[in-house]
Amino acid sequence: MTAQNLLVELFVEELPPKALRKLGDAFGSQLLEHLRAQGLAGADAQLTAFASPRRLAAHVTGVLARAADKPQSTKLMPVSVGLTAEGQPTPALLKRLAALGADASAVPQLKRAPDGKAEALFFDSVQAGVALAEGLQKALLEAIAKLPIPKLMSYQLEEGCELPGWTSVSFVRPAHGLVALHGSAVVPIGALGLQAGNSTQGHRFEAAKSPVVLAHADCYAETLAEDGAVIAGFDARRAEIARQLAAAAAQVGGGVRAIEDEALLDEVTALVERPNVLVCAFEEEFLGVPQECLILTMKANQKYFPLLDAEGRLTNRFLVVSNIRPADASAVTGGNERVVRPRLADAKFFYDQDRKKTLAARVPGLDKVVYHNKLGSQGERIARVRAIAAAIAQQIGGADLAAQADQAAQLAKSDLVTDMVGEFPELQGTMGRYYALNDGLPQAVADAIEDHYKPRFAGDALPRNDVGLVVALADKLETLVGMFGIGNLPTGDRDPFALRRHALGVLRMLSEKDLPLAPEALVRAAVPAFGDKIQDPTEALLTFLDERLAGSLREQGYSAQEVDAVLALRPARLGEVPKRLAAVRAFAALPEAAALAAANKRVSNILKKAGEVDPHVSELLLQEPAEKDLYAALQRIAPAADAQFEAGDYTASLQTLAALRAPVDAFFDGVMVNAEQADLRLNRQGLLKSLHAAMNRVADLSRLA
Repeated sequence: MTAQNLLVELFVEELPPKALRKLGDAFGSQLLEHLRAQGLAGADAQLTAFASPRRLAAHVTGVLARAADKPQSTKLMPVSVGLTAEGQPTPALLKRLAALGADASAVPQLKRAPDGKAEALFFDSVQAGVALAEGLQKALLEAIAKLPIPKLMSYQLEEGCELPGWTSVSFVRPAHGLVALHGSAVVPIGALGLQAGNSTQGHRFEAAKSPVVLAHADCYAETLAEDGAVIAGFDARRAEIARQLAAAAAQVGGGVRAIEDEALLDEVTALVERPNVLVCAFEEEFLGVPQECLILTMKANQKYFPLLDAEGRLTNRFLVVSNIRPADASAVTGGNERVVRPRLADAKFFYDQDRKKTLAARVPGLDKVVYHNKLGSQGERIARVRAIAAAIAQQIGGADLAAQADQAAQLAKSDLVTDMVGEFPELQGTMGRYYALNDGLPQAVADAIEDHYKPRFAGDALPRNDVGLVVALADKLETLVGMFGIGNLPTGDRDPFALRRHALGVLRMLSEKDLPLAPEALVRAAVPAFGDKIQDPTEALLTFLDERLAGSLREQGYSAQEVDAVLALRPARLGEVPKRLAAVRAFAALPEAAALAAANKRVSNILKKAGEVDPHVSELLLQEPAEKDLYAALQRIAPAADAQFEAGDYTASLQTLAALRAPVDAFFDGVMVNAEQADLRLNRQGLLKSLHAAMNRVADLSRLA
C-alpha cells in the first residue's frame, strides 16, 4: 500500500482566541485517532497540528491510500441451530450467510469451535481495507463533531455552493475552504458544505498570492509563510512573538522587559497571523496611578504588553503585537496610543475619585451588598470575619495583634464599593491596600487588606505579616464554615465558591507558618459567629480538610500509607506533618518496620475488641517471661523515645522504638493475651495499651502494615 503524508485544513472566519489552541490540538488528535482506527495510519504516524486565527489544520505522516485487508472470523450460531442431524444447513444458517454475502457453497468451509458449553459455527472472511477517501471523510466528520467548541454558530450556505444535503451549517465559525492533500493529490472529500481542494487563503491584506495553492502536503507551512504571509503553527507563532517582544524591549534599552504573562501571550498568538511587535508610549502623568491598574487595563482591554524597568516598576512604554507589517508603522503606533489614552484616563479618574472617601467611611455601604441570600450581606460577613480573626489573633499574638487584625478585617472588603474595583474586580484587595495607605493606616494593616485574599492559587505567596495571616485565615474559614453550614458543598465538577482552594489555603498557612492552631479547634471556634444561620458543619468540614491535606501531601510525593499513618492522629500542629512524614519514611526503611507495623495492627484490633482499657500494669501479675521482658523493655525504651518526641526529633524517636521488635514478637509468640483469669487478661491488655501509646505518638504505625 502506498503511504504518503496527509494534510487537512479547514479555512474559517476568525476563531475564538481563548479556545484556539485547544481547537487546533483537538482537531489534529481526533483526525489521527480515527485514521488509526481504520488502519489508514500506523502507530508510528506523526501529527503536526496547526492553528491560526482563520484555520485549523493537521499534517499526518505515513497515511495509506488504502488500508490493508483484515481477516475476520464471524460467529454465526450454535451448530445445533445451524445444521440438521444430517449435517445440512438450516434456513436460519442460510439466511445468516446471505446477510454476510455468502451462500450454501460456504457451508463446507465453516469452522466449528467451542463457545461456552456448546459448539458454534464461525465464518472466516476477509474485510477489504477502507479507501483513503472514504476513511478520511469519516475521520473528518468525526473530528469536527468532537471539537470542544465553546459556542456553535448556525449559518446558511451560499446558493449553489453547498454539498448535497447541506444548506445550513452549525460550526464554531463560518467555514469557507477545505484542503485535503495526500502527497500532491487532492482527496475528494467534503464537509460543512465544502468540497476539498488544494488552495487556501493567506493573510487578509498582506498575502503575496490569492489564493495560495499548495503543491504538496509537506509544503503547507512554508507555502503559507511565503505566499500567504501567515505563520500557520501556533507554537511557531508564539515563539516568534516572544522573540520580537524581547528584541523590542532590548531596543528600548535601560534594562526594561516586557511583562511576563503566559495567558496573554497565548491569547495574542491566537489573534494574529503575521505578528509584528511595535513600541508605543503614553503620557508619564499616568504613572501616578497604581501600576496594577494601568497594567490590568492595558492587558485586559487592549492586549498590550507593558514594559517594566529593572526594579519591576511600570514605565510609560508598552508593546503592541500588530497583525500587519507596513513600511511606515507610525499610523499603527499612533492609533494604539490614542486608543489607550482614554483607558488610562478612566483609571486615573477612578483612582482620584476613590481617594476622596476613606475606607472606613465605605464600611456602611457593605450592608447593601449581598454576599449570599442565606448568609446575609457583606457587612454581616465582615462582622463574622472580625469575630473569627479576634479569636485567632489572641491565640498567636495577643491583644496588639488582635487590635490590628480587627481593623484590617473591618476594612478588608471596603474597596468592593469603590469605582476602581467596580470596573476591575481583579484589583480587590490591591486597591484596598493603596487606599489604606492613602488614609494613613499602618503599613501592616494596609498589607493585610491586600493579603487576606492570599493564597489565591496553587503556589501563590502567603500573607506577608501576622495581621494578614490572621485575617486571611478568618476570611477563608468564614467562607468554608458558612458554605458547609448551609449545605453548599463542592461537587466533582463544580466548586463555584472555590472551597477546595480556600481549604488548601488554610492548610498551607497552618503548615508553612507552623502556627500552633489545630484545624478542629479553628473550625469549632468559627461556628458560633454564624448564630442560627447555619447547621453545625464541623465533622463534614474536618473530613473535607483532611481529604484536601491528604491529597496535597500525596501530590508532594508521599505514599498513601505514609500519609494515612500520620494524618490518622490528626496532628494538632500541621507544621509538624512534614517532619512526621520524614520520620515515618525513615522508619519504614528499617528491617524491624514491617514486623512492628503488623504487631501494631494486631494490638489495635485487640484493644478495639476489649473496649475501655486501663493502661496501668501491675508487675506482680506479670507471669510469663515474654511479658516480663516486654514490660522491662518498655520501661527502658519508652522514656528515651518520649524525650526525643518532646524535643521534636521524630525520626530518632521511631528508630529508638524499633528496638521493641524482639520483645514484641516474643510476647505474641509466648503469651495468651485473653487469658481466662480476669486480672491477668486486664493486666496484659494494659501492657498492650501502654505499648500502643508509646509506639503511636508520631504516627499510627498500624497503617504501614
